[in-house]
Amino acid sequence: IEKFKRDRFAMYVGIEILEVAPGYAKTKLEVKDQHFNGVDIVQGGAIFTLADFAFAVASNTGEATEVAIETNLSFLKPTRSGVLFAEAKETYRSKSLASYEVPITNEKGEVVARFYGRSFVRNARPTV
Repeated sequence: IEKFKRDRFAMYVGIEILEVAPGYAKTKLEVKDQHFNGVDIVQGGAIFTLADFAFAVASNTGEATEVAIETNLSFLKPTRSGVLFAEAKETYRSKSLASYEVPITNEKGEVVARFYGRSFVRNARPTV
């Protein structure tokens, strides 16, 4: 997905796209000093950006253009170092709406946060 390889904010934060398939994307963030908040854990906005970017890529793997209309993020475990991954998977699709689940895990495979996103399908593609 070329347009997402040019995403300036994701590049600035340090997010990489690892895998892409229809309705699916996996992204990676190597935790660095600039990702920490005042209490020395990874800042929530960095985790949100990682998950939101995976959601954006996964939701735009087909011919349709999808835009976020609702998101939710639950923090489950603090992160103090290492690498984070976000794996977005489409869980529902209609002609005009789609839903995605995005667990965020550390390099040990532990879930540190869960993101849910719904998108509006601007140019409908067939239901999968």
